[in-house]
Amino acid sequence: MNSPLILINVFTVAPENQQRLVELLTKATDESVKFIEGFISSTLHKSIDGAKVTMYAQWRSREDYENMRKNTGASPYLEEALQFAKFDMGMYEIVKVFNKE
Repeated sequence: MNSPLILINVFTVAPENQQRLVELLTKATDESVKFIEGFISSTLHKSIDGAKVTMYAQWRSREDYENMRKNTGASPYLEEALQFAKFDMGMYEIVKVFNKE
C-alpha cells in the first residue's frame, strides 16, 4: 500500500484574525473537504502567540488532493482565507512514525 500524501499548511495571520481563520478552516473541512474522495484526516492547530494556524492533513494520493483543489465547493474558503492570511503549503511523505513503546 502507498503512503498517504501529507500536507502541512501554515497560515500566518494577525492575532486578531486567528480565531476567524480557525473558524473558516473548520467550516471548509466540515462542509466540503472531508467529503471529497481521497480525504483521510486533518488536524487543525493554532499557535499560542496568535500569529499562525497550521493544518496537518492526510490524503490518499496527490491526485486526490489536486482534485480537491479543483473542487468548486472547497476553493472559496481558501480564497477568503488569503484575504487576511498568508499561506505556506508543503507536501510531504511519511518517512518514519515514532510511538512510545
